[in-house]
Order: sequence, then C-alpha cells, then structure tokens
Amino acid sequence: MKSILLTTVAVAIIGGGILYGERLAKDKPRDDGRVVITYWEKWSAFEKEAMEAVVNEFNDSQEKIFVKFVSVAGISNKITLATAGGVPPDVAGLFGGNLAQYAYHESVMPLDELAAESGISPDDYIPVYYDMCTYRGKLWALPSTPASTALHFNKAILREVGWDPENPPKTIEELDKLDKLAAIKNGDKMERMGFLPTEPGWWPFAWGPLFGGQLWNGYDKLTLTDPDVIRGYEWFGSYAEKYGSGTVQSFKEGLGTFNSPQNAFMDGRVATVMQGVWMANFIEMNNKDLEWAAAPFPTPADRPDLVNPTIIDLDILVIPRGAKHPKEAFEFIKFVQSQKGMELLCMGQKKNSPLKKVSKEFIENHPNPYVQLFTDLAYSPNVIVPPKTPIWPQLSQEIRTATEKINGGTDPKEALQDVQNKMQPLLDDIVKYEKARGVLTEEEIAKAKAGGKP
Repeated sequence: MKSILLTTVAVAIIGGGILYGERLAKDKPRDDGRVVITYWEKWSAFEKEAMEAVVNEFNDSQEKIFVKFVSVAGISNKITLATAGGVPPDVAGLFGGNLAQYAYHESVMPLDELAAESGISPDDYIPVYYDMCTYRGKLWALPSTPASTALHFNKAILREVGWDPENPPKTIEELDKLDKLAAIKNGDKMERMGFLPTEPGWWPFAWGPLFGGQLWNGYDKLTLTDPDVIRGYEWFGSYAEKYGSGTVQSFKEGLGTFNSPQNAFMDGRVATVMQGVWMANFIEMNNKDLEWAAAPFPTPADRPDLVNPTIIDLDILVIPRGAKHPKEAFEFIKFVQSQKGMELLCMGQKKNSPLKKVSKEFIENHPNPYVQLFTDLAYSPNVIVPPKTPIWPQLSQEIRTATEKINGGTDPKEALQDVQNKMQPLLDDIVKYEKARGVLTEEEIAKAKAGGKP
C-alpha cells in the first residue's frame, strides 16, 4: 500500500510538472507572424528587470522572433520535469555549476554548430567563464551573468581596531589576527567577529582549494583527503574551535538575512566577508553609508603561489532538449552574447562581463567601484570553480554537511573521508558509463592526468 501511495504521489508530481510546463511553454501565434520563443529564467526583482530590458531590446531589434520572458521559481526541477514531458521552453537560464549534470543526462542541446555558424568563439570570453559552459569537449551553454568573489571589509572597523584600512589582510594569518582584534565577546556571547567562515556560507567547497588542494583529479577520483584540502578545512573549523561551537552557531543564527540592513556585514557584526561582485548593489540598497572596500581574499603565508584566489560563479543560457525553436532560440542567445546585450544585462545586475572586450563606458559608469578588480580576478590562475562532474549537486551537499560536522567538532579528515567514501562509487558509475559511450576519451583522461581540465 505504501509503495502504491508513493508511486501515485510521484506520478502526480511529474504530471503536475508537465502540465505546468505545457502552460508556460504553449504560445499563441502572433498576428505579425513572428516566431514566439519561450524563455524561462530564475531571476526576480532587479535581476529579472535587467534581463527584461535585454529581451525588450532584442524584440525591438528585429521582426522575425519574439521572446516571451517568464520568471520561474524552482527552475531546475521544473526544467527537468518539462523536458521529460516533452514540453520544455526554448531557452532556460540555469546555474553554471550544474551544467555537467544537464549535459550528462542530455537534457540540454549541444551548441557547438550554432555557435560556430554565428561566429561565437572561445576567444570572445574570459577563459574560465567559457570553460564552465563546456563538458566532455562540447559546448552546452553560453554565459548570461558571471561573478567572482573577493574579501569585502569594513574600513571603519579596521580603523577602530588599529588596522590600516588601506592595507587589508593579505594572508590567512593576517586575517586571523584581524579577527582577534575585531572580535567582541561577552561571556559566552559573540557580539562581533572579524571574520566568520560560515558567513554567508554559500561556498563550503572552496576552503580546500583556497589552501591549494583539489577536490578531485579531474576525471575519475575524488581527492578530498588531500593534505592541502584537509588543511583548508582545519582552518575553516578553527573559528568554531577558538570561540566555541555553540557560541559561533548562536552568533550565526542571530544574524540578519542577506538582503536586509541587518546583514552581518552591512550592520557591522562581521568586519570582513567573502562576497561576490553583486555585494556592492546590496550595500547601496541597505546601507549606502557603509565605509567599505574590496580586495583579493587572503591566502596562506607559505603559499605565495596561491595569491589572488577567487570563487567563480556563472549563470548560463541553454536550449533544453526538445525545444520547438532551437535556431530562433539561439538567435536570442547570440544577442545576449553581443557586447551591447551583455553590457546592458551585466550593468543592470551590477556585475562584471564574461566577455574579454568591454566598453570604456561600462567600466567608468559601473556602480560597483571595484568592478575592475572582479574582472581581473576572473583571469587569475587561482580561480576556484566547482568540479565539472554530474555528481556535483550531491557532492556539494555532502561537503556542506561535512562542514557542519567539522564546526560541531568532528575531525576534518574523518568528515571528508566519509564524503569520499559515500560519493566515489557514484563517480565510478559515471565514469564507467561515459567510457562505454565513448564520451570520456583517452585524450581527456591524459589531459586531466597532466593537470588540465577534461
């Protein structure tokens, strides 16, 4: 009875998703004869408005195609259901870190031929952003808005504790020293911290790479117990160990939400934070009087080869498998990739551009005074990107769980070994299947072994 009930519920969910997709993807013919393509995007608020401006610009620029823009919550699941049901949109805006999963399941179309026909080349892009759009030698997506991260610091707090606000911490050791100076603790209660690794806590996978470790070998083996990876998570856990796990957890739970004046960094409860290029926009909205600046995130003093690290993030545009109008869909994607379209979008979202070529006006008029820093960091040899593997969504969640255990007192090596033991069999299955399909070639394996990216 229980299995029948679960099956019935699953069918209902899938059926509901398909019906939802049919409603969103079904287009009425236009009187002017233009082909209507449906574009699903995850954004809301000002990010949505920025893309709406690009869509309107495209629609006004020609008379053959009309883009119907739809903001969709929970887009990843809805795209999966709509594609499975044969009613996907023509274009979808998804998360770049999950591209390998989409490509592996063939839920998106390869774009190599369409890109070549349109004159779009890897040379048009900052390399790391284009690379995130590829998997197993094929192009599956193109960028919409990119991001890189940096250390954001409260200059007033640095000045208050005797730290030169024009010379922020450059090493992990200096960051620890600043934290000690800026921290305010009354009894068992933290009132302020200089740095908190779990604020905002969006990139738990990054601490190992920040110390020079690699999470996998690039094709078939997880390397979560690499000494440098372990070192990174030992440092991550040192803050809970230093102040007390319960104390740090209580402090974290008392912080305000990200987009609010009570944001931990914006209201001065943490002096420094790792954040992305978008942060300037939220500071302007919530605390425009905040005296802040940005700089490359610190690195271990004994690893000068790791300077200028940055976590790379990317929103992508894809054509789902089974889209009704792939050529027309790509015409819109092509427009977004133009300097005009991309700068309109990225300026509207207050982000840097993924393109190598940007206008002088884009930099000079950009509302983020550090946009050039974020652009330069994207060229760094020490970019930190999610492992390009179909198991990444599950692996990232397991790493997040491991960081919670580490903050609770579990030995980092033990926590990471548990993740590796759990996830390696899943990766083994992926590799076996891809070798059988001829997707994972000997050339790619050799490249990965040599330190390149497959």
